[in-house]
Amino acid sequence: MNINCNGKIIDLTSPKIMGILNITPNSFFDGGQYNSIDAALAQTEKMISEGATFIDVGGASSKPGADEISTDEELKRVIPVIEKISQTFPESFISIDTYRSEVAQQAVAAGAQLVNDISAGNMDNNMLKTVGKLSVPYIAMHMQGTPQTMQNNPSYEDVLVAVRYFFSEKISAAREAGIHDIILDPGFGFGKTIAHNFTLLKHLHSLHIDGVPLLVGVSRKSMIHKTLGTDASHALNGTTVLNTVALQQGAHILRVHDVKEAQEAVRLIEALNAPYLINP
Repeated sequence: MNINCNGKIIDLTSPKIMGILNITPNSFFDGGQYNSIDAALAQTEKMISEGATFIDVGGASSKPGADEISTDEELKRVIPVIEKISQTFPESFISIDTYRSEVAQQAVAAGAQLVNDISAGNMDNNMLKTVGKLSVPYIAMHMQGTPQTMQNNPSYEDVLVAVRYFFSEKISAAREAGIHDIILDPGFGFGKTIAHNFTLLKHLHSLHIDGVPLLVGVSRKSMIHKTLGTDASHALNGTTVLNTVALQQGAHILRVHDVKEAQEAVRLIEALNAPYLINP
């Protein structure tokens, strides 16, 4: 449960927080808030101070139906921010949220230490070999379809079996490409109905494969606010509830918009699991 980020070993036996930094105008919750470098740096500083180990920088929205942007536009959005975060917070660990190998390569050159790919290499045939050459940890997410099509009536014979099979194949392909540190993400909300999402969360423990760490990203997603009849802006409490469930099921990384609340969930679950002695 260790990953190597640019020579620094991160122990994931104690769950870690990944703070979301969307450099986009149209992300489903915080689109447009951090498009300037000053705003992005202020949010990064806030998330680090609240306990984020990783900062996940993304320049292309992957919400259902989002329009695809060009590689040049994605690079224009993320590279200056990654460079500035790397310079300003040199002890931080930056993840690049992209499915494009060219963006991954330039982001790592700019200071990123992880690659977070929503397609697990399915949208860019060069991604796995590129990450293998970069020698950085790789987050492989399960998604049915693409962001443009994934919520058009997603269906599975058995969603757990499908995701487990997908992960086993991706672990093998990633290792063959020379990737040593792999992290798996079930892809909540990516080509899944609300029922599929809750099935995956309920049985998250069954997705522990080959000792590979699990990342869970349910932050403010529709499985929460549609179930509760509200919206993403009112989904923080629900996010904390599901993050707690994920931690109890063995999640190693929580990818969130709200770092403080996620870190508190980690601390409380660790206290719950601490080997306290009970006096007779």
